[in-house]
Amino acid sequence: MKVLVANLGSTSFKYRLFDMSSETQLARGGVERIGSPESPCFVEIGSSRTELRTPVPDHAVAVRTCLAQLTDPVSGCLKDASEVAAIGFKAVHGGRVSGVQRVTPDVLAAMEEMNLVAPAHNPPYIAAMRLLGEKLPEIPLVAAFETGFHNTIADRLRTYPIPHEWEEKLHIRRWGFHGASHRYIAMRTAELIGRYDLRVISCHLGGSNSLCAIRGQQSVATTMGMSPQTGLPHNNRVGDFDPFAIPMVMKEFGLSLHQVLDTLAEKSGLLGLSGISGDIRDLEQAAAEGKSRARLALDVFIAEIRRHLGGLLVELGGVDAVVFTGGIGENSRATRAGVCAGLSELGIDLDLAKNETHRGEGCLSSPASRAQIWVIPTNEELIVARQTKHLLEG
Repeated sequence: MKVLVANLGSTSFKYRLFDMSSETQLARGGVERIGSPESPCFVEIGSSRTELRTPVPDHAVAVRTCLAQLTDPVSGCLKDASEVAAIGFKAVHGGRVSGVQRVTPDVLAAMEEMNLVAPAHNPPYIAAMRLLGEKLPEIPLVAAFETGFHNTIADRLRTYPIPHEWEEKLHIRRWGFHGASHRYIAMRTAELIGRYDLRVISCHLGGSNSLCAIRGQQSVATTMGMSPQTGLPHNNRVGDFDPFAIPMVMKEFGLSLHQVLDTLAEKSGLLGLSGISGDIRDLEQAAAEGKSRARLALDVFIAEIRRHLGGLLVELGGVDAVVFTGGIGENSRATRAGVCAGLSELGIDLDLAKNETHRGEGCLSSPASRAQIWVIPTNEELIVARQTKHLLEG
């Protein structure tokens, strides 16, 4: 079985193609600037890369263009497009609908109900899924919701202290996200250590950020709440924020509620704090040059990770492994060192020499550390491919 896993933006379509008989990646590719007169399209198969520029008016044409590249008689890896058993989507928020689902009108309606809390994610996915369902009815579409991994979290850790009818009617609760990444980390950590009853804190740090407490490969707590804007600071999204400050901002700056929410979702986080960039690499360089706001942004980021890590550590009653993943978790030595600093009394002791030179997957804890500290590159697409395969097989 071959599964194509899609990552959608409002004007982009990126994918990875997996052969699920061996769980190997056959190809990766995508289309950028959908709707422009010349959309860049690329496919990578092994060490070979093919590029072209052609008009791609919508996501359905983008998929057909990618399938044409994959079935090219000279450079492709498929004999026919019918070899693709399904397209799997790393869907973000379905509210009342979670887990792994065939894309149906009801699933799309459930996603639309959550548009206000996932404005950057749900609308482009809904539009593309609906279009693909109409124009490519021969290919099954499967939505693997990010919230699904967190369905095992107890109600006491998912419930906000709000009127009950708000939760009942509007599904306002701590849903949690980055489910595919945390699920992969749970499985891969168990494989590496050789134990399946581990207490793991998974630190997904990248463009958006969350921590997850995992026991026996199941989520027991996470830092994101009702929306992907919550929890830790993100590159341009606020993270945790007191809602009672919003009326003050509206009054002082003459802004509408929509404008304030847009600012919190697009111009806050590390970007808002620093006034420079939401990219950790830019901020580390700026801080080294003495720019105080960049330094503050990095300090706040690390402080928030440590604050939430402490809460998850208490919930687990200790930890067997702390895992860093995502673009920041895998590559920022300073972030890893900052998060682990001074935690040796809690059994978390980073080998600073290993941390300075490490690349790729590996263990960075010192011999004195009771908990193992790992860097593990995540593979969200493989998780979605597995979930899609399992759904199709019933």
